Amino acid sequence: MISTDEVLLIHRRLIEDFGGSDGVRDEGIMLSAIARPYSGFGDTEFYQTPVEKAAAIIESIVKNHPFIDGNKRTGYVLMEIILRTNNLFINASQQERYNFVIQIAEGNLEYNGILSWIKNHTESR
Repeated sequence: MISTDEVLLIHRRLIEDFGGSDGVRDEGIMLSAIARPYSGFGDTEFYQTPVEKAAAIIESIVKNHPFIDGNKRTGYVLMEIILRTNNLFINASQQERYNFVIQIAEGNLEYNGILSWIKNHTESR
């Protein structure tokens, strides 16, 4: 699981590198988004694979805006971290990645569409 401190550090660095206002807009939404990929009932996780976890976190961050700025960037990087931790890598052009995140932000991709995109653009190394 990615810790709250790690998420805040990643967000801060993205803001420093690419601009925007640092800070959390809604801590509860942020904590919920971080926990979502690892949520479950009893011994059963709702999101069992790394790809499912990655889809859950990017959707939660991008759509729910826990940060003042940088939600799309932060959500994308957290998705990549979950995938890379499991030796999975996105194989898509910069433009395809951009379009993917914008589609999520505009509400044109829900969880299943996000999951499908990640599955179709992920390779193991």
